[in-house]
Amino acid sequence: MKTLGAAMVVCMATLSEAGCNMLQQISEIGRPPVMTATSDPTKDPKWRPVTMPMPHAEPAPSQPSSLWRTGSRAFFKDQRAAQVGDIVTIIVNTTDTADVENASSESKTGTEAMGMPNMFGLEAQLKNLFTKAVNPSSLVSTSSTDTAAGTGKIKRNETVALRLAGVVTQVLPNGNLVVAARQEMRVNSELRVLEVSGVIRPQDIASDNTVNHDRMAEARISYGGRGQLTDIQTPRYGQQALDILLPF
Repeated sequence: MKTLGAAMVVCMATLSEAGCNMLQQISEIGRPPVMTATSDPTKDPKWRPVTMPMPHAEPAPSQPSSLWRTGSRAFFKDQRAAQVGDIVTIIVNTTDTADVENASSESKTGTEAMGMPNMFGLEAQLKNLFTKAVNPSSLVSTSSTDTAAGTGKIKRNETVALRLAGVVTQVLPNGNLVVAARQEMRVNSELRVLEVSGVIRPQDIASDNTVNHDRMAEARISYGGRGQLTDIQTPRYGQQALDILLPF
């Protein structure tokens, strides 16, 4: 019953999502996909504030006669992102290459035999228990054969290079910055959506107000979109649901 209930929930969720996407696709017939309106990332229902382990707070030393202010990186105003709402450019340049191939085989054969030629004279009573003649020396005989073979191969070569501006959405107690970047680009009837989010250190922001993705903690990078080509390459929702539910 629990499996049936879970299957029904999956079907209902799939049909609901399929219905919404179908209506959206119907509304975009004859025109390119509609871009999302520019909005505050913190207003997204999926947005959650980030909580990270923080060091113990230490009071700032008193320097009444000094021109240097604690935390400053120069005597003049720093133009790099430092507060909520500031903009920082995120540079993503990654090359992922994987080439893995393995093969395994297993073969096992077993034979077992058991008899009871003599056991306090009880072997003579076996003919009374069984209708057919019984040989006490070979009561049980078993044999088994097990063979397994498997092969696997992974070959992947991916390259992503992009630059997009993000907004500081949160300043953590230790000074690290939580940033979120989103960019949409429409070419003909295909809409590309780029999303990057994570935590960066102010020290890793370059003088031109840029930061590399490999200096970003808890980085989440998404490159996708929607459009006519994406719809053709994506299996239909019914097929996806059957692939999940069918056990064979």
